[in-house]
Amino acid sequence: PEAGAYESLLAEHRVVIDPGERRDLVAADVQRLAAEVGGEVLDDTELLAEIVNLVECPTAFLGEFEPEFLQLPQPVLIAVMKKQQRYLPVAKDGTLLPYFVGVRNGAAANLELVIEGNQHVIRARFADASYFVRQDRDRALSEFRVQLGRLAFQQHLGSMLEKSERIEKLTDKLAALLGLDASECETALRAAHLAKADLATGMVVEMTALQGVMGREYALAAGEPAEVARAIEEHYWPLGADGNLPQRLAGLTIGLADRLDSLIGLFAVGLAPTGAADPFGQRRAALGVVQLLLGRELDFDVRSGLEAAAALQPVDADASVDQAADFLARRLRGVLREHGYRPDVVEATLAAQSGNPWRAQQAAEQLSAWVSRSDWQPTLNAYARCVRILPDDVPAAAPEPNLFNSDAERELWMALQVAQSSLAATSAAPGVDDFLAAFKPTIPAITRFFDAVLVMDEDTAVRSNRLGLLHCVAVLADRIVDLSKLEGF
Repeated sequence: PEAGAYESLLAEHRVVIDPGERRDLVAADVQRLAAEVGGEVLDDTELLAEIVNLVECPTAFLGEFEPEFLQLPQPVLIAVMKKQQRYLPVAKDGTLLPYFVGVRNGAAANLELVIEGNQHVIRARFADASYFVRQDRDRALSEFRVQLGRLAFQQHLGSMLEKSERIEKLTDKLAALLGLDASECETALRAAHLAKADLATGMVVEMTALQGVMGREYALAAGEPAEVARAIEEHYWPLGADGNLPQRLAGLTIGLADRLDSLIGLFAVGLAPTGAADPFGQRRAALGVVQLLLGRELDFDVRSGLEAAAALQPVDADASVDQAADFLARRLRGVLREHGYRPDVVEATLAAQSGNPWRAQQAAEQLSAWVSRSDWQPTLNAYARCVRILPDDVPAAAPEPNLFNSDAERELWMALQVAQSSLAATSAAPGVDDFLAAFKPTIPAITRFFDAVLVMDEDTAVRSNRLGLLHCVAVLADRIVDLSKLEGF
């Protein structure tokens, strides 16, 4: 056959070349089969994509299993079907039905045998899961925590039990930094104590993807409060770039503690990720820190968290705080760029606030609005005139008003007093809007100052005093934004 007949020839044998067409075909078939038993296939874009790329001649089929298996925790059933067998679970109103949909790579011939074989497999998988769950439930979740001593975290950083103890202590410190109330703190500390216990359970050893999920299930079975159980599961969130965030501060605080502990500890023992390897998932951990703080809009100093985590390590980790903070800042840079902020806006923001992701994002948002204004360039030029003339290697002296010998100096000094008072009056730490709103009224005085005064006067005292005056203008932006990073500065 000629090459042009390739697609039509394959189509005659039900081979679907186009991935999009294959995806639509599979999606329609699986939903049709689920509807036949009064349900629908649970939405899972990733699993559907995996199935579509595993088959070229897709044939969907409906299987069933004994209803008594539905007594198992629903996440266990879903994980077994999806992770182990690549089946699509069938549910009604969010509750599983005793059916699943699979996709065979081949025609419909002998499909009954295929269905029967797959049903035997899933029953065996569910029977194994049932055994693990029964064994685990014979003991309280707190009993499994002791077994974490047998699980290694890292050679120099100890066992998972030691890591769990550090997480609990760090959670207490972070709870104070994040402002948790007494009830939230109590929940966070109890959940932190149990957060890693399920790693020693049979079900999680068999399927690590269920970590946290089984911790929640077993905590509830052991009579722990619902909020504690929720925090145990949520401390792993988000599970991916678009994953759900913890709904309560308890789970979020434990999640921060877990990630900060891993980051600072691993950097301290020389295990920074390389371009080719990141075996401990430090990039994912750092991104998780950024996602948590941005998603919940938390004003939190990452460096303070890293320093608290460093103090709990079994090795000297203080010297690694800068390295870990810079690593987190690089993840934040990537997130801000993905959000569409201009590169120079991101750099101007991070130069001043890389240690506080939420405030950095606020600054980037506000600065983006300012740089798009028609009067922005004159504003930037006025600030730049004050900054560019300052020597890098000479500390500026505080200006002395009695040394002013021109009205232009005195006028700028008065304008500065107003700007400084305006910034000091902000209820919280001033942002970009606060700084630029306070700075903008000083522009006429800055212009007149440069028109009327020779800054680099031959008289050393006069020159130093005038440079000190301009330095006061420059430091209005300290810890808020570094406008020197912007285009056109």
